[in-house]
Amino acid sequence: MPTTRPARTAHAHRALAGAVLLTLLTGCAATDGPAATGPATSGAAGALPAAHVHAVAVDPGDGALLLATHEGLVEVDDDGRLSPVGPVIDLMGFAVAGPDHYLASGHPGLRTDLPNPVGLIESTDGGVTWTPLSRAGESDFHALTALPGGGAIGYDGALRRTADGSTWEQLAVPAEPHTLTAAPDGAGVLATTAAGLMHSADAGTTWASVDGAPLLQVVTWSEDGSAAVGITPDGAVWTSTDPARSWQPQGQLDAAPHAVAATTTNGRLRVVAVTDDGLLESTDGGVSFTTLLST
Repeated sequence: MPTTRPARTAHAHRALAGAVLLTLLTGCAATDGPAATGPATSGAAGALPAAHVHAVAVDPGDGALLLATHEGLVEVDDDGRLSPVGPVIDLMGFAVAGPDHYLASGHPGLRTDLPNPVGLIESTDGGVTWTPLSRAGESDFHALTALPGGGAIGYDGALRRTADGSTWEQLAVPAEPHTLTAAPDGAGVLATTAAGLMHSADAGTTWASVDGAPLLQVVTWSEDGSAAVGITPDGAVWTSTDPARSWQPQGQLDAAPHAVAATTTNGRLRVVAVTDDGLLESTDGGVSFTTLLST
């Protein structure tokens, strides 16, 4: 297992959809035991890791494409090869807080010296090493998003928020969140739920349903906050630029989504999604996709 980070290369319908989303939410729960001991990179080059992918992210420092899996963090090189990064940890929750700065939660591998569950852990070296911050042995945050200044919002059966990674407060949320994503300012937060898309304008203190929004399974903000991107259980891609008040349809994926990330470069929106079919990328705002890794 690598100890250093590899070098990087450059209404009826709604009710039915809600039932599908609820099934997907309950079906993705991990066991309470430790993660496996092996690397998350089993499979041929150009193939998605065999281990379940919980999150996809792009490091804002150098643009590295990252997969948070049941067996640890993986970097996707430009040639489609997978490079494991750091120890084997079931990264149920994963969020990028800045360049080489990540937050995570989940379960340790059998040879990883972390409590189970790990609570909130932090890496400041691009995922090579992890340090427990708080709630060790208490929390497995299946939904997790970073806030400015080292804070986070997570869901471990209750919605919790921390401003410093150490001290937590419990918040109320109308429905169980599947994914959480905070805008760069930390105030605007979106949650996908079986009851519909929820929005908070005060960092999770209060919530309201987003009228007219599609029922999204996964959602994310772009790193500059200019757009939000969401995908429905049947693979329809939607975007919002106002912020998250109105949504416009874009492309259609052929499989259910597991995770989504978005970045903007020179005003162009890039969307990366993990689905049942693999890892896909769009450079035209979610209208069309190409396959980076297949299943």
